[in-house]
Amino acid sequence: MLEMILSLFLMTKSAPPSNYNNVLLTLQRIAETNPHTTTWIDVGLSDSGQMISGLKIGDGEIADLIVATHHGNEYGSTVVALGAAEAFAQNPIPGHTIYVIPVLNISGYNTRSRNEQTSQGRIDPNRDYPGPCIRGTPHRSKATKALAQFLEKAQIVSSATLHTHWPAVLYPWGFSTQDTNTVNDNTFISLSKSAVVESGYQIGNSKDMLYAADGAFEDYAYLQHGIWSLLFEMGTSHSPSESQMKKMIQENVPGLRRFFENAPKERAQDHAFNGRCDRNARQRERLE
Repeated sequence: MLEMILSLFLMTKSAPPSNYNNVLLTLQRIAETNPHTTTWIDVGLSDSGQMISGLKIGDGEIADLIVATHHGNEYGSTVVALGAAEAFAQNPIPGHTIYVIPVLNISGYNTRSRNEQTSQGRIDPNRDYPGPCIRGTPHRSKATKALAQFLEKAQIVSSATLHTHWPAVLYPWGFSTQDTNTVNDNTFISLSKSAVVESGYQIGNSKDMLYAADGAFEDYAYLQHGIWSLLFEMGTSHSPSESQMKKMIQENVPGLRRFFENAPKERAQDHAFNGRCDRNARQRERLE
């Protein structure tokens, strides 16, 4: 199945409109091969008019989430999500239910574009969630609204959001503030270390190690719900080769499994942000 997943992406590079349909086909094949451990899920309609779909894997009481491709050009994250779906379908985590959503930004994925085409224009979906430092109205994208509703409906406890192309596993806070510490930093650091055993990626606070990003999913999940949320920035390219994608799967799927296994069994009780926003903290993002 791994070789099929990789060849699928290489074949469809020249035919972008068919890309998301092939992702769905891959999910269907994983489900058909593992009928006793997987269930198809529909999260909601996107602005493209297509359904955001994924797999529910396992039947444990603790619900976890893998969501990839907020940014449509980061197709390596989709490949890792599919690799994780296959691995967990073959060997579910006892006591856990894992939800895998390989593509959130469908229109961006089909055109290899970072942003998503919505009724309100092109937007960055990973700047479209509510947060203490955002400007404007959140959830301009139907996809981000549907995912936000899904978090509560499924009672997600831990989540991993997958991106490329800078090798690190990062944790909140990542928005425009100098007050980046959370009361759960020790737990986040421990979970991040457990996720990079195979990859050897760096770990750290998202804003301090990468850049400030207001309205990002990982901050929203933790701030709004106390979900143990990690950002996986994988590989070194937005256009990974077949061998690079295979390596990303091999390095990150075991780390995802260990993250979910080691995470607390309940959401964080204290997850408020008590600091101040600082617009100067976004300067580095504008320069990159």
